[in-house]
Amino acid sequence: MLVDKKKKREAEVPTSSLADIAFLILIFFLISSTMNVDKGVTLTLPGIEQEKKIKQKNISNILISAEGNVMFDEELVDIPVIREIVREKLLANENQIFSLKPVAETEYDVYIRVLDQLKQGGAKKISLAEPDF
Repeated sequence: MLVDKKKKREAEVPTSSLADIAFLILIFFLISSTMNVDKGVTLTLPGIEQEKKIKQKNISNILISAEGNVMFDEELVDIPVIREIVREKLLANENQIFSLKPVAETEYDVYIRVLDQLKQGGAKKISLAEPDF
Protein backbone atom coordinates (compact mmCIF):
# COMPACT_ATOMS: atom_id res chain seq x y z
CA MET A 1 0.00 0.00 0.00
CA LEU A 2 1.30 3.22 -1.04
CA VAL A 3 0.93 6.09 1.27
CA ASP A 4 0.52 9.36 -0.41
CA LYS A 5 2.67 12.00 1.06
CA LYS A 6 0.79 15.21 1.50
CA LYS A 7 2.41 18.24 0.16
CA LYS A 8 3.02 20.84 2.78
CA ARG A 9 1.54 24.16 1.95
CA GLU A 10 3.84 27.07 2.46
CA ALA A 11 2.42 30.42 3.45
CA GLU A 12 3.67 33.32 1.41
CA VAL A 13 3.07 37.01 1.67
CA PRO A 14 2.59 38.52 -1.77
CA THR A 15 5.31 41.09 -2.31
CA SER A 16 4.52 42.17 -5.81
CA SER A 17 2.61 45.29 -4.68
CA LEU A 18 4.92 46.12 -1.75
CA ALA A 19 6.74 48.86 -3.66
CA ASP A 20 3.44 50.50 -4.63
CA ILE A 21 2.26 50.51 -1.03
CA ALA A 22 5.58 51.97 0.18
CA PHE A 23 5.35 54.84 -2.34
CA LEU A 24 1.73 55.56 -1.43
CA ILE A 25 2.60 55.75 2.27
CA LEU A 26 5.61 57.97 1.51
CA ILE A 27 3.50 60.37 -0.57
CA PHE A 28 0.79 60.46 2.10
CA PHE A 29 3.25 61.48 4.82
CA LEU A 30 4.97 64.04 2.60
CA ILE A 31 1.66 65.71 1.84
CA SER A 32 0.19 65.58 5.33
CA SER A 33 3.24 66.68 7.34
CA THR A 34 4.28 70.27 7.97
CA MET A 35 7.76 71.71 8.00
CA ASN A 36 9.08 74.13 10.59
CA VAL A 37 10.64 77.09 8.87
CA ASP A 38 12.91 79.47 10.75
CA LYS A 39 11.56 82.96 10.41
CA GLY A 40 14.84 84.80 10.95
CA VAL A 41 14.87 88.48 11.81
CA THR A 42 11.47 90.10 11.33
CA LEU A 43 11.72 93.55 9.83
CA THR A 44 9.10 95.75 8.27
CA LEU A 45 10.57 97.28 5.17
CA PRO A 46 9.28 100.61 3.90
CA GLY A 47 7.53 100.90 0.57
CA ILE A 48 8.76 102.90 -2.38
CA GLU A 49 8.48 106.53 -1.34
CA GLN A 50 10.16 109.77 -2.10
CA GLU A 51 13.20 110.64 -0.06
CA LYS A 52 12.44 112.66 3.05
CA LYS A 53 14.77 115.06 4.80
CA ILE A 54 15.36 114.16 8.44
CA LYS A 55 16.81 116.49 11.02
CA GLN A 56 20.26 115.42 12.18
CA LYS A 57 19.18 115.63 15.85
CA ASN A 58 16.67 112.80 15.17
CA ILE A 59 19.36 110.38 13.97
CA SER A 60 21.67 108.30 16.15
CA ASN A 61 24.53 106.64 14.30
CA ILE A 62 25.71 103.22 15.42
CA LEU A 63 28.89 101.94 13.77
CA ILE A 64 30.20 98.39 14.21
CA SER A 65 33.86 97.63 13.48
CA ALA A 66 35.30 94.36 12.23
CA GLU A 67 36.62 93.62 15.74
CA GLY A 68 33.13 93.95 17.25
CA ASN A 69 33.58 97.41 18.77
CA VAL A 70 30.45 99.56 18.76
CA MET A 71 30.43 103.35 18.39
CA PHE A 72 27.14 104.92 19.47
CA ASP A 73 27.08 108.59 18.45
CA GLU A 74 30.89 108.76 18.38
CA GLU A 75 31.29 107.08 21.80
CA LEU A 76 32.70 103.59 22.26
CA VAL A 77 30.13 101.49 24.18
CA ASP A 78 29.67 97.87 25.20
CA ILE A 79 26.88 95.95 23.49
CA PRO A 80 24.77 95.31 26.67
CA VAL A 81 24.72 99.09 27.40
CA ILE A 82 23.02 99.90 24.08
CA ARG A 83 19.55 99.00 25.40
CA GLU A 84 19.72 101.67 28.15
CA ILE A 85 21.11 104.32 25.79
CA VAL A 86 18.26 103.65 23.37
CA ARG A 87 15.67 104.01 26.14
CA GLU A 88 17.16 107.33 27.23
CA LYS A 89 17.23 108.64 23.65
CA LEU A 90 13.60 107.60 23.09
CA LEU A 91 12.48 109.31 26.32
CA ALA A 92 14.14 112.52 25.14
CA ASN A 93 12.88 112.25 21.55
CA GLU A 94 10.20 109.77 20.47
CA ASN A 95 11.01 110.39 16.76
CA GLN A 96 14.57 109.12 17.18
CA ILE A 97 15.91 107.03 14.29
CA PHE A 98 18.79 104.61 14.89
CA SER A 99 21.10 104.13 11.90
CA LEU A 100 23.01 100.85 12.19
CA LYS A 101 26.07 100.56 9.95
CA PRO A 102 28.61 97.73 10.08
CA VAL A 103 31.79 97.34 8.09
CA ALA A 104 31.94 94.48 5.58
CA GLU A 105 34.07 92.29 7.89
CA THR A 106 31.72 92.55 10.88
CA GLU A 107 30.70 89.16 12.24
CA TYR A 108 27.03 88.40 11.80
CA ASP A 109 26.68 87.44 15.49
CA VAL A 110 27.80 90.90 16.65
CA TYR A 111 25.49 92.59 14.15
CA ILE A 112 22.46 90.60 15.39
CA ARG A 113 23.35 91.22 19.07
CA VAL A 114 23.41 94.99 18.45
CA LEU A 115 20.12 94.77 16.52
CA ASP A 116 18.57 92.79 19.40
CA GLN A 117 19.69 95.44 21.90
CA LEU A 118 18.05 98.14 19.78
CA LYS A 119 14.78 96.17 19.69
CA GLN A 120 14.89 95.45 23.44
CA GLY A 121 15.44 99.16 24.10
CA GLY A 122 12.16 99.90 22.30
CA ALA A 123 13.52 101.24 19.02
CA LYS A 124 10.86 101.16 16.30
CA LYS A 125 12.70 103.20 13.66
CA ILE A 126 15.90 101.43 12.72
CA SER A 127 17.82 102.21 9.55
CA LEU A 128 20.09 99.43 8.29
CA ALA A 129 22.86 101.10 6.35
CA GLU A 130 24.87 99.30 3.71
CA PRO A 131 28.32 98.14 4.88
CA ASP A 132 31.42 99.88 3.54
CA PHE A 133 33.42 97.76 1.12
